Amino acid sequence: MDLVAIHPVADELAARFAAAGHRLYLVGGSVRDALLGRGGTDLDFTTDARPPAVLSLLEGWAEAVWDTGIAFGTVGARRRGVTVEITTFRADAYDRTSRNPVVSFGETIEDDLVRRDFTVNAMAVELAGADTGSALSRSGHRFVDPHGGLAALAAGTLDTPATPEESFADDPLRMLRAARFVSQLGLTPAPRVVAAMTAMADELARITPERVQAELTKLILGPHPRRALELLVDTGLCAPVLPEVPAMRLAVDEHMQHKDVYTHSLVVLEQAIEREPDGPDLVLRLAALLHDIGKPATRRREADGRVSFHHHEVVGAKLARKRLRELRYPKAVVDEVAQLVYLHLRFHGYGTGEWTDSAVRRYVTDAGPLLARLHALVRSDCTTRNRRRAAALQRSYDSLDQRISALRAQEELDAIRPDLDGNAIMRVLDVPPGPVVGKAYKHLLALRMERGPLGREAAEAELRRWAAENGVGKS
Repeated sequence: MDLVAIHPVADELAARFAAAGHRLYLVGGSVRDALLGRGGTDLDFTTDARPPAVLSLLEGWAEAVWDTGIAFGTVGARRRGVTVEITTFRADAYDRTSRNPVVSFGETIEDDLVRRDFTVNAMAVELAGADTGSALSRSGHRFVDPHGGLAALAAGTLDTPATPEESFADDPLRMLRAARFVSQLGLTPAPRVVAAMTAMADELARITPERVQAELTKLILGPHPRRALELLVDTGLCAPVLPEVPAMRLAVDEHMQHKDVYTHSLVVLEQAIEREPDGPDLVLRLAALLHDIGKPATRRREADGRVSFHHHEVVGAKLARKRLRELRYPKAVVDEVAQLVYLHLRFHGYGTGEWTDSAVRRYVTDAGPLLARLHALVRSDCTTRNRRRAAALQRSYDSLDQRISALRAQEELDAIRPDLDGNAIMRVLDVPPGPVVGKAYKHLLALRMERGPLGREAAEAELRRWAAENGVGKS
C-alpha cells in the first residue's frame, strides 16, 4: 500500500531517469509534507545520477532549468507549474568553521539520508529505478525510512539521524531549524536534541544573518511561534538571534499580572495572531513580540514603589530597527515594525474619549497604512486579568474605532492633506518653488488636522494671514 500520494510530474521525471538507468527518489520535506497531507508544488529529489547526467535528462522535458547549485550537486527545473530540485546522493564532510561542505557524492540512498538534518526529513520514496533488484510496489514506489522518520512524525518527535552534536556541528543553522519545525509542525524535540542545542548555542554565530533571518521568519509565521521562541530562549539560542527577547525576563510588568515582560510579550503575540484577518502577518507578529523590548533599559522604581518604563516605546522602536537591520530584513519590514513599536502606547492617551477630533486625525495620519495593524497590536496588548479593567479598555478601543469611522465618513481621513496643494500655494503667494512652499504646506496641514476641511476660500484666507505674519509673498 502506498503511504504517499505522488504528483504526476514526479512519475514523469522518474520514467526518464529509469529509462537512462538511474534511480530517482522523492525525499526530505516533500515526503514529510505528503505524509501530513500538506501538498505543494515544490518537490525535492535525490538520485544516483551525477549533475551532468541530470541536466541531460531534463533537456526537452523541463520548461526551465537552472544550475546555480550545481557546485553542490543540485539542479533545479520547472514543469507545468511544479518546481523540482534534484540533488545527487551526498556524503559530505564539513570544515565546521565556515559550514562549507567538501562536496562528496554518495553511492546509496542510505548514504544520503544519514546526512540529513532530522529523521522526519530523512525519508524517501523510490519512484522508479534501473533494474537493481529493488522491491517496488505495483505503483512503482518504495518507501525508504532507515531512521524511523515515519514513527517520529506520528509521535510528534523531532530527532536527528546521526547524533545531534554531529548534525549541528555540520550546520549550526539546524538548531534554529529545529525551533522552526516546532512552530510549523508542532513537533517536540527529543531530550538529546534540546541538550545539544543548549550546549552548542554559541555555534550559531558561524551562520550568516541572511540564513538566520530566513529561518526566523518561517518560525515567526508558523502556527506555534510561542512554543518555538520559548525553546530558543530556554536553550540560549535566542541570545545570538534576538537578544532583546530573553532580556525582557529581567523586567517585571508594572501591573504585576505576569511574571515578567517576556511572558507578557508572548501572550501579546498569541493574541495578535488571533486578530490576523488574512493569515500570518510578519510585521504584526514581529511588532507584537518586540513592542516592549525598550522596557529593560527604561525600568525605574518610583518613590511609591511602583515600577515605571517611561518612553520605552521610543527606546524600543530604536532597538527593533537596529536588530531587524542586523538580521537583513527588508527596509519596509524594518520601518513598519519600528513604527508600530513607537506608536503602540499612543492609544493610552485616549482615556475615556477625551481626544479632540484633531487628536484622532493625528492618530490616523501617523499610523497611515499601519492603522489596522496598530489596532490589532493595541487590542492584543491588553493582558490584564482584571475583568473590569479589560472591559473598560475594550470599550475605549471600540469608542476610538467609532470616532475614526465617523470622521472617515465626513472626511478623507486616510489621506489627509491641506486644502491647497503646492501649486495653489505658489499661485496665491506668488512665490517660486522652494522652502517657503514647504513651510506653508505644513502650516495648512496643521490647520487641517486641528479644524478639519476648511474649504478653498477659507484656506486661501488662512494662507494669506500666515504669509503676512511671516513676511512671505508679495511686498
